[in-house]
Amino acid sequence: MSHTEIPLLEISAVSKSYSIPGGEILPVLENVNLKIDRGEFIAIVGFSGSGKTTLISILAGLTDADVGGVIYKGKQIEGPGAERGVVFQSYSLMPWLPVRDNVALAVNKVHRKLKRAARRDIISKYIDMVGLSHAEDRLPSELSGGMRQRVSVARALAMQPEVLLLDEPLSALDALTRANLQDEFAEISQREKKTIVLVTNDVDEAILLADRIIPLTPGPRATLGREFKVNLPRPRDRTAMNNDQEFITLRNDITRYLTSLGNTATQQSEMPDRVLPNVVPLHKSKTRLPEVVASGGDAATAALQKRYLDFSQVTKVYPTPAGPLEVVKDFDLKMEKGEFITLIGHSGCGKSTVLSMAAGLNPISSGGIVLDGSHVEQASPERAVVFQSPCLMPWVSGYDNVKIGVDRVYPKASRAERKEIAEYYLSLVGLDDSMHRLTADLSNGMKQRVGIARAFALSPKLLLLDEPFGMLDSLTRWELQDVLMEVWTKTKVTAVCVTHDVDEAILLADKVVMMSNGPQARVGNIMQVDLPRPRSRTSLLAHPDYYAYREELLEFLNAYEGGANPDAEQLKAIENKRQQRIARQSKMFAQEIVA
Repeated sequence: MSHTEIPLLEISAVSKSYSIPGGEILPVLENVNLKIDRGEFIAIVGFSGSGKTTLISILAGLTDADVGGVIYKGKQIEGPGAERGVVFQSYSLMPWLPVRDNVALAVNKVHRKLKRAARRDIISKYIDMVGLSHAEDRLPSELSGGMRQRVSVARALAMQPEVLLLDEPLSALDALTRANLQDEFAEISQREKKTIVLVTNDVDEAILLADRIIPLTPGPRATLGREFKVNLPRPRDRTAMNNDQEFITLRNDITRYLTSLGNTATQQSEMPDRVLPNVVPLHKSKTRLPEVVASGGDAATAALQKRYLDFSQVTKVYPTPAGPLEVVKDFDLKMEKGEFITLIGHSGCGKSTVLSMAAGLNPISSGGIVLDGSHVEQASPERAVVFQSPCLMPWVSGYDNVKIGVDRVYPKASRAERKEIAEYYLSLVGLDDSMHRLTADLSNGMKQRVGIARAFALSPKLLLLDEPFGMLDSLTRWELQDVLMEVWTKTKVTAVCVTHDVDEAILLADKVVMMSNGPQARVGNIMQVDLPRPRSRTSLLAHPDYYAYREELLEFLNAYEGGANPDAEQLKAIENKRQQRIARQSKMFAQEIVA
């Protein structure tokens, strides 16, 4: 753009507040300024509650700013306009209309002066562009979440706007669907040459798609922070970028910047020192070593420790109208006491099924699971579970939610000791000042902190985590991953975590267990993570080997994408590539030291 050309879209000194019950005023945005050139792809990243959706609503003309405004082609906007198409996080489709008619609603409104044949061509063009020609007569209820979001994208594009506004459009989708739609957005942005503003909490999504990335500082009074330019060539490949030093540097810089913003916003006074009472939970006081160990000395005890948790040919079969369906078949895995393992794989590969069988919540069809010498046959507090949704009682406090479990597993402890246990773990997860608030009044991130505290307070033999941060935005997820690591470092409980997040899998684990596609899913590969502990996200980003591990997991997932079934040779080649990269980096590092 020349120095005389005005920007296509400009946010000028925008501030916005809301009235809340009690007559108080909540300031959300303050003095937000941004100029956007024609054809630019801008990504705005920020924390939950920072005002990202409010900003998109103001850009769309759906919400008025208290101060300032939005200028389009030199004129301030007054309400919604067809030149600004919007795709929200929720699909907002008419459930009684098929795909074609949902798109036609927008086309017939915006292009009503065109002839019917021309409107039909526009509808067909954009339904085909998002890959839904085969489903144009299906109702939204007959579509997957990813397909519904494709309808929303087709509807917005069919309006043929100059500016496309995307409000976290992919955050509710599974990892594979999200990756596929990210690729489609990248292709559409280049093919249609649209000016796009994307609000997201996913740094990798922003880097993959955007020309500029601008963080929104934490609220209240959020404003735009430091700008990051993305100078990576297009098209961008999420796996190949792991070898690009510019990508690595940019990703590290943005992550550190956002982490520093979050740390500044959540700085609290020093938490009081709490001491854990010396009491034994009920399930541990009853532990008995098998006779073979009791009579076998240190060698037998060491052998048991090597297979503290033993999955042996575990199979799960579900009855279906078409006959028995083997979801998981011959799943074999041995875990040592104190190990942390993550399970990763595509949706439908049986990760959560394996976890639920280990919890005793889902009967095993064949094979067996042995924990500390005893077969897993039913649910027990010796196996604590943290679900994606924290499953708390909303009518009582976070403290009471934790205390109920503590009372169950420490029946011989005094009332004061049980109180100290509950408060100790709530303090560890950063809820010292909020533990007595009603659960219903807590944010999603705080609720999940309660769920984590409750699980650790049971002093379990095995901690099972089923995508524990899957419902949270990326930035809250980072914070809670570090919280989880801090608490786990103090307890060293044996743990299994199901995740679809590559970075989370590496951060948490001693070993990453990569599962093959289902049905008949099994262990596809196991990656030993030889990165130093204690770990935090920022410390891992600084480690030279981190991106080699990340590349292996991404290539593994790519190998199984679309239902593929790679052979052992292909999987070994992926593993060897990681080992060679680490060896190469170690050699370079050694040479630098000598020099």
